[in-house]
Amino acid sequence: MPIDLKDKRKTGGTLTERKSIADRKTIADRAATTRERINSISKTPVSRDTASSNLAVTRNSNLGDYEYLKKQILTITKVDLNSYKEAQMKRRIDQLINKKGLKDYPAYINLLKTDRDALEEFLNHFTINVSEFYRNPDQWDFMDKTVIPLLLQRFGKNLKIWSAACSTGDEPYSLVMALSKYIPLNQIRIYATDIDKTIIAKAKRGIYDEKSLAGVPKEFCEKYFKKLDSAEMDKVEMIGESDPVATLKTAYAVSDEIKSRVTFKQANLLEPKDYPSDYHMIVCRNVLIYFTEDAKDEVFRRFHDSLLHEGILFIGSTEQITGYQAMHYGRKNSFFYERLD
Repeated sequence: MPIDLKDKRKTGGTLTERKSIADRKTIADRAATTRERINSISKTPVSRDTASSNLAVTRNSNLGDYEYLKKQILTITKVDLNSYKEAQMKRRIDQLINKKGLKDYPAYINLLKTDRDALEEFLNHFTINVSEFYRNPDQWDFMDKTVIPLLLQRFGKNLKIWSAACSTGDEPYSLVMALSKYIPLNQIRIYATDIDKTIIAKAKRGIYDEKSLAGVPKEFCEKYFKKLDSAEMDKVEMIGESDPVATLKTAYAVSDEIKSRVTFKQANLLEPKDYPSDYHMIVCRNVLIYFTEDAKDEVFRRFHDSLLHEGILFIGSTEQITGYQAMHYGRKNSFFYERLD
């Protein structure tokens, strides 16, 4: 049968082909990493992170005007880099430009305007996607024993819940499982959003490594996840330029029964129009740490407006709402806040 090159570009090829590519890429990446470590050695002892950061600054001091880059990125992607911490974002973008072998910011902007894959890679690179099921189990335990019963008491079983910056889907699927102890599955609806289309595609696919399932209660693991055999893995469609599924020896698929309860959509937390309304709970964890303080406060205010009175906001271990009383939140504990007005 003839090979459809267009289809292979879209899917990335079969798992076997992608594994071969991934293996070669891993070798190359390790070699590059080794060279960077050698180049970063100094007479004054410094940490690896500090050395890498200093190296990036040295290499990229002549890339051009960062203000120009921010304006162009806003035009192309609608992402406002002014709302992100400059040192972190600039370092990540400069590293990506080095990887492409480009000489300056204008050259990178031209690439983003003409190469869809490069544009998707940028969004994936600058949005730090780290997620796992039932991340920080003690917080989920509090939600299970305290927050969900409180929501049911206040609003009944037809709860509207938004998983903002949902990454690869671990969080909204965790929400479905947690709610299933109290509400029939066919009554559960989760709205999940992320800025990255590639990440959303992976979330919809619903395939995960064994490590990301470590916090899932045993009964849910057995009921809602299936371990894929080699034949099933060969049929998995690859998504994006460097799909980690290609390198997995063991993978698990979340059941369609759980996936069907989540609606995914692309949305930007820095865009007021992307905020829904009248929600009973919003979950947004471990993403606002990369925002400036002003941008973070603005997001919390918009979350407040998206919640109903006495609705709950669930945030991450890396975040806190400074001056939450002035924003008309009440604090249930370190990670759960409720709208008071």
